[in-house]
Amino acid sequence: MTVPILPPKILLIESDPVATNGIRAALAAPGIGSFDVECVRQLSEGLERLSKRGIAAVLLALSLPDSQGIETFDKVFTAAPDVPILILGGNVPEALAKEAVGRGAQDYLLPGHLDSYSLPRALRNAIERKAVEDALYVEKERALVTLNSIGDAVLCTDISGKVTYLNLVAEIMTGWSRQEAISQPLAEVFRIVDGGTRKTARDPLEMAVEQNRTVGLTLDCVLIRRDGFESSIEDSCAPIHDRAGQVIGAVIVFHDVSAARAISREMTRSAQHDLVTNLPNRMMLNDRISQSISLARRQHRPLAVIFLDLDHFKYINDSLGHAAGDKLLQSISRRLVASVRRSDTVSRQGGDEFVLLLSEITHPEDAGITAGKILSSLGTAHSIEGHDLHIKGSIGISVYPEDGEDAETLIQNADTAVYHAKERGRNNFQFFKADMNRKAVERQSLEAGLRRALERDQFLLHYQPKVNLLTGEITGVEALVRWQEPDRGLVPPAQFVPIAEDCGLILPIGRWVLLEACRQARAWQDAGLPPLPISVNVSAVEFRDRGFVEDVRTILSETRFEARYLELELTEGVLMEDAESTAAVLRELKMMGVHLAVDDFGIGYSSMSYLRQFPIDVLKIDRSFVNQITSDPDDSTIVSAIINMGKSLKHVVVAEGIETQLQRAYLQAHQCAEGQGYLFSRPLVAAQFAQLLQSGKTAVVH
Repeated sequence: MTVPILPPKILLIESDPVATNGIRAALAAPGIGSFDVECVRQLSEGLERLSKRGIAAVLLALSLPDSQGIETFDKVFTAAPDVPILILGGNVPEALAKEAVGRGAQDYLLPGHLDSYSLPRALRNAIERKAVEDALYVEKERALVTLNSIGDAVLCTDISGKVTYLNLVAEIMTGWSRQEAISQPLAEVFRIVDGGTRKTARDPLEMAVEQNRTVGLTLDCVLIRRDGFESSIEDSCAPIHDRAGQVIGAVIVFHDVSAARAISREMTRSAQHDLVTNLPNRMMLNDRISQSISLARRQHRPLAVIFLDLDHFKYINDSLGHAAGDKLLQSISRRLVASVRRSDTVSRQGGDEFVLLLSEITHPEDAGITAGKILSSLGTAHSIEGHDLHIKGSIGISVYPEDGEDAETLIQNADTAVYHAKERGRNNFQFFKADMNRKAVERQSLEAGLRRALERDQFLLHYQPKVNLLTGEITGVEALVRWQEPDRGLVPPAQFVPIAEDCGLILPIGRWVLLEACRQARAWQDAGLPPLPISVNVSAVEFRDRGFVEDVRTILSETRFEARYLELELTEGVLMEDAESTAAVLRELKMMGVHLAVDDFGIGYSSMSYLRQFPIDVLKIDRSFVNQITSDPDDSTIVSAIINMGKSLKHVVVAEGIETQLQRAYLQAHQCAEGQGYLFSRPLVAAQFAQLLQSGKTAVVH
């Protein structure tokens, strides 16, 4: 039995009865073949009819009672993107009709083309063209998938993420046979991680479906085979569509690039290293200086740049040849590397110039010591091709932040200082600023003054409250040492504590601070004020002293101060210096009942593993992060991460350096328990703090 061929159904969306009747007549004329025409007057009726599907083509007027202009076309096209649309151009500007064609309409028809010859012909052409386009689209999709899979691993999934196909290469690379992999979740068969972070990489199917386009994975993607073998891969994932444009799955094409990445890494290394000496070159040095400056800024410490210019190297190069000159440069490089720490960077700028980054100095004078070592090491003869070559150098030194706050300025200023060294006879070093002697004298003066301060009782404590960020209630107090120097006035700890640590005076000063803090806290209790935990900072030198724990025990006994109200604050660097002995000391203190806090948290190791290793009670967020939480997204992210880390470990989290209500509001919103800073109170002398303590709250409680 022959199945009858139904005439194509044409949807006419036109509000003008005259135009509608004319179009009906043109499509019903004898000898042209039959069309099944449905007519609607409003766009809403047309959209409703299109939703039921079955329409072969649309004749659309852009001026309708419920819609005007190009929006009329856009709505129809959105409702039926796979149906050819012809614009009726009689009552609209030709430019508007052309715009519709530019947006996807098949054609536009002028009134003169709506006769019984031109109109049916235009409709048939549009319908046939659409059919051809659909067929070509399917073929193109099939061809693209095939071509993109040649020589590569190919893995297909359905829309739910279940594997539907693997080719032979994919079987080898994943370790799964096709039969085993079918219907398995993609993440089970295609296990990928970020090569840098080792975190699971994002599902490529999810990305392709979400973005509805071909996507690539991260540049450092690693595939973990079923047996654990790893290979670097590059891949792409493309969505697979049905004829209606709906995503029904995805195809992932990937290949092994382990060898290519190894070559790329070597090329990158070559681009960042000097070919003669294999030292970092100018580009890498600039990066390392910039990174070190960022860290030094957070940790409030200096770093130094040393610029070395070899004296009369050109004479050796010219007389013995470039090969001998290169070997001499290599010998010098080895001696430079041996003269500095592993954390420092030795680079060759080119020619006879070297630049060294000292990233972890404590004082600017440390750079001078290193410079002296370098000059001494250069002085010994270099045995090159049977010659004992003697060479000397001139050194310039710049120090962050005094001499510059970026890599370019620091290098330039150190280079400038080289010329001063040459003017002074070569084979010496000069700091960029000529006030280092004055600073050295001042340092000696401060050291002598500290010795007198101990003898003459010139130290005193100021007290700053810690508060509950929600209520403003005082929850604790930190004791802060000050030096009342007769000539200089009140000297803050940042100016004298580092010197005291270097010369050993920090031990008697620290013992005095702990004794005075416990004595004062006990005196407040005896006066009827509520008992309050008091925090005391402990330096690395004090903590490593063999008698430290016994000193704490003795002071608590002498002052009759309960250990549960004493909190000792240590930096991350102190804790991590010798983890095993640190843990033993901390356990002794905890057994005594003392509470322990990590001060300036976030600028050092910030590791959850060591926090679990040590019996810590409190994390104090460094003020450098708090200062930036309302302006720097990176710092606000760090702060929220520290708070969450502390909460997960059941530590009390205290934010330092709170100065504004915005900072307080951010910390409250992220459930930081406590804080301290100028917003609540500046450090106060004991009598003033007692008055504050009587109220139980700081001035800022709103």
